[in-house]
Amino acid sequence: MSTLLGAKQPVLPYSMKHVHHYDNAKFRPRSFFQMVTQALVKSSIRRDCARCSTGKILVLLMFSGLAYLMFTHTSPVPSKSDELMHSSFRKYEDKKLIAGFKGFWRRPPRIPPRLTPDEKVNHNTSIFDSEKLNEKAKWEGRQNKVKEAFIHAWSGYSKYAMGYDELMPLSQRGTDGLGGLGATVVDALDTAMIMGANDIVLEAGTWIEKNLLERITAKGQVNLFETTIRVLGGLLSAYHLSGGEKGTDIIKFEGPKPTVYLEIAKDLADRLLVAFTASPTSIPFSDVVLRDRTAHPAPGGVSSTSEVSTVQLEFNYLSTVLNDSKYGLEAMKVLEHMRSLPTVQGLVPIYISPHSGEFIGQNIRLGSRGDSYYEYLLKVWLQHGTSQDSNFQYLHKMYEEAMKGVRSLLVRKSIPKGLVFVGELPSGSEDDFSPKMDHLVCFLPGTLALGATKGFTKKQAMKDNLVSFADLDNLNLAEDLTKTCFEMYAVTSTGLAPEIAYFHTEQGYSEVGLDGGNKSSEYINDIIIKPADRHNLLRPETVESLFVLYRITEDPKYREWGWQIFEAFEKHTKVDSGGFTSLNDVTKVPPERRDKMETFFLGETLKYIYLLFGW
Repeated sequence: MSTLLGAKQPVLPYSMKHVHHYDNAKFRPRSFFQMVTQALVKSSIRRDCARCSTGKILVLLMFSGLAYLMFTHTSPVPSKSDELMHSSFRKYEDKKLIAGFKGFWRRPPRIPPRLTPDEKVNHNTSIFDSEKLNEKAKWEGRQNKVKEAFIHAWSGYSKYAMGYDELMPLSQRGTDGLGGLGATVVDALDTAMIMGANDIVLEAGTWIEKNLLERITAKGQVNLFETTIRVLGGLLSAYHLSGGEKGTDIIKFEGPKPTVYLEIAKDLADRLLVAFTASPTSIPFSDVVLRDRTAHPAPGGVSSTSEVSTVQLEFNYLSTVLNDSKYGLEAMKVLEHMRSLPTVQGLVPIYISPHSGEFIGQNIRLGSRGDSYYEYLLKVWLQHGTSQDSNFQYLHKMYEEAMKGVRSLLVRKSIPKGLVFVGELPSGSEDDFSPKMDHLVCFLPGTLALGATKGFTKKQAMKDNLVSFADLDNLNLAEDLTKTCFEMYAVTSTGLAPEIAYFHTEQGYSEVGLDGGNKSSEYINDIIIKPADRHNLLRPETVESLFVLYRITEDPKYREWGWQIFEAFEKHTKVDSGGFTSLNDVTKVPPERRDKMETFFLGETLKYIYLLFGW
């Protein structure tokens, strides 16, 4: 209280305790005469004093003194030499004195009411909020367009291929290329939940409840990796989003109870576990026969490095919700074993043997068969918590070492415009560098950004001192690579990226007449697209990185790039009868269509674009 009383009074009476300093009419300041008069008669003692003769004399003396001060003007007498120079100044002073005298009696002008600090903030914020609301409405409209595209894609699948793994939209029929477990149904379910496409949630959920368990027990060979990420992962996502244990119960969906998804996921995982337990090493076999719970290696006897190291998230989560450690333990043995293997500055070959447990060959790349090994080092570490004393801290160290290796051995710039890209070492670090970059490598920008900020926004991570100089370098590389991934789309005639691109480099790699077709692109001479690589499979990697980069940097350009990509999908891959199709050649308009809608277009591509446009 003493602090408040001793503090300087505010300019305006923002609380009642300050009102006596002001004239209440529009908060107008009182005149000096009013203040003196009120001060003399304020207390009972002063009122009593004013009634007696002595008091009257004191009041008279006070006003006499004030009048004397107002009418008396003294100043030093100027010398003769200064008189001419100061005459104009004396005239000014005389006028000033008279004006002061008149001003003493004149009522002060009314001051218009002023806003309080809170009111000022609210006034300014209202303008900002209006702009923000307009921006929000724009992106909600675009998000609804993505939802409409998802419903259109599902309508073609539901009409022509329900229960098959994938839709062939031009042929208007289904195909089983992933083991016949209805992969599109399961892979698309969590996207439908996120979008609030409730009719699709009910249709897909009902099909899963009635058919999937029977399919699992009757079907034959499936790939461990593909079945885990599309079917097991889809079931666990549906369990989580529909209100399962340790999930969210904010949204309630019609259809099966969450436990239905979990029970089917457990049955499937129990069968897939044989890929780990049947192997003589910690590296699982690549294929499983679900019907009789047996496993065997792929033709040639080796497994893909990315495949065996990209099943850990799902098995770890299943162990958590079932409170049964066996699933996570078997899956984590893979990464624990890889920890002991030799690397090339953290980089590893794309093949590994389940028989010897050793890497096979020297081919190093972040494209097919190598990509998600690096992605899951980070994501599994994040899944287990990021504390320094975690038993899984080795994963982050492996990730950091690998990213240093990427920067040192694989990152180059194209000519003439200097696009940053990630190439390959087909025969190891001692042999020639290849300026080849798969579209699959476009997962890397999102991973780099996620690793740099540990999942926080850049602003928050900087504020909390979570970002090192190496993290900032990785974040800058993430932004450069995201730009390159977008230009792989923008450089083509269709606005859609090829499956593989090569880059013109100073080392002499160049091929004439193999550009993307968009002659207005600034990078038409930097990117080379060979005829065999011009297909587009509706892949999600670039839009996933756009989503992560937007959330972390809050830079709106990533949304605009995502919108351009989505419009190109709408224009060139949408099939009127339902569904979307992959393309054979993105450099020509109209493009030749390939008649295949991959499950990941619904399960990932449209999901990430939808989330990118979210508010």
